[in-house]
Order: sequence, then structure tokens, then C-alpha cells
Amino acid sequence: MDIVARRRAVLAFIEVKARSTSEAAAMSLDAWRLRRVVVAAERLAPRYLRPGDDVRIDAIFIVPRKFPRHLPNIWHG
Repeated sequence: MDIVARRRAVLAFIEVKARSTSEAAAMSLDAWRLRRVVVAAERLAPRYLRPGDDVRIDAIFIVPRKFPRHLPNIWHG
């Protein structure tokens, strides 16, 4: 878990992956690693969660010489 962010009633837990290629970035967040992010979010949520919040897990992939790629709500558990 790299970033915990809030915008109004949306609480986002964000995993950031920096890799040398787009393909490597896409492969860096497999099901096993995503599950670890989900477990971390479940453990941190009580600290940040407010009544009525929507919670989501996002990913940001960073590759040299390209704009960061943001994938919102990657976990639909």
C-alpha cells in the first residue's frame, strides 16, 4: 500500500508500481500481490473510514517516458 487518499466520500487505497516497460508494469500486480494490497486496505480502513464512504483500490503504473497510468477501482472483491 503506497498511498491512502480521500476525495470527498471516496477513500482510495493506491498501489504504485514503477517498472521499465508497460508490459512489466502490467505483470507486476498479479492476483497474489493484489490480494496483499486488499488485506492491507482491510487493516487500514478502520483508521481512515468515515460513515458513508465508498472504498476502492486503485493502481498507478509508472513507466519511463510515459504518463503515469491510473487504474481506478481494480478490486471488485
